[in-house]
Amino acid sequence: MSEKSPRAAELFLSFLRLGATAFGGPAMVAYIRELAIRRAWVSGEEFAEGVALCQSIPGATAMQSAAFVGLRAAGVRGAIAAYAGFGLPAVILMIAVSAAYRQAVNLPPVQAAFQGFRVMIVALVANAALGFARANVRSLPDVIVALACALALHAKMSPVALIACAVLLEVALRRRAPSTSPVEPRRTWPPGITRTVPGLLAAALVIFLLLLHFAPRLGALAGVCMKVDVLAFGGGFASVPLMFREMVESRAWLDAKTFMDGIALGQVTPGPIVVTATFVGYQLAGLSGALVATVAVFFPSFAIVVAAAPWFGRLRGRAWFGPALHGAMLSFVGLLVFVTGQFGTAVVWSPASVALAVAALVALRAKVDVLWVVLGSGAVGALL
Repeated sequence: MSEKSPRAAELFLSFLRLGATAFGGPAMVAYIRELAIRRAWVSGEEFAEGVALCQSIPGATAMQSAAFVGLRAAGVRGAIAAYAGFGLPAVILMIAVSAAYRQAVNLPPVQAAFQGFRVMIVALVANAALGFARANVRSLPDVIVALACALALHAKMSPVALIACAVLLEVALRRRAPSTSPVEPRRTWPPGITRTVPGLLAAALVIFLLLLHFAPRLGALAGVCMKVDVLAFGGGFASVPLMFREMVESRAWLDAKTFMDGIALGQVTPGPIVVTATFVGYQLAGLSGALVATVAVFFPSFAIVVAAAPWFGRLRGRAWFGPALHGAMLSFVGLLVFVTGQFGTAVVWSPASVALAVAALVALRAKVDVLWVVLGSGAVGALL
């Protein structure tokens, strides 16, 4: 625990202010670190450990980093306050733009702008695939595994089975010797953390079962969103192929173009790309759908942070941990390659749209802020 134990209200307001400008997804981790260390809520070493944890488990890294800081500083209440504060601006804005989208999507200027957005989304997901590949593909066998995952998804294999196969394959082939480095002594954590997790999970299960009984459509939405979050290793972008497969291909809740519009709106609002689930929920069932989807898509990764944080040092030393994580990452390279192709088929291509896609990809590879790439693509689409 930090020397200064902040109140939950202080954490909530501090992260609310930060969340209102949280453009750039994982890039916000640096700003979270600056805030947390300036307020003496965590040390630099503790924050580095938290980021390593958040990069090793499913969910949006920046959101989970906020939760880790709150957990380290003030226990589970602090984690809830920091997590909710950081994500709330994105959710509120996404609900607002989702409502506006319903009303304005059929207007010709809006349709033209979204044509540009969809071209940009192809470039955005392709850039994510390249980023995942650069970070995780290290050999010819890695290339083969990633491409096999893309082909398996094209053949309608379940993403759950796909990820599991990639993980098991890597563990079987690359299992390393257990770490011989001394295990660090466990740091003192705020009391009650391990006792809180079962209660959180029990409450979530009860709410989920009630939704399934009294509002089956909302229950199904909640189930899909939780499934996506539990499987999204590697940050928020890992959720895109999972949401696409579950919400567009398997259940046809939206068509591919509308789903791509939701991703674009998620990029012009602060917060992680997984807030696209809020858009999907609103299109399906209005405000209630947006709220259910939001809570469901953020709850599992929050619970995992709270459950895993006190034990992460020991977990990371296990012989299977590194290969399992590597296998999950390779599967997401394949998933992103597949979804890039699927999104590409949803766009009406012309010489102008090809040029726009190439320009957007070059800008993203050059680290131009994604917000400007999105806004520029919409402007070009409207003009052309």
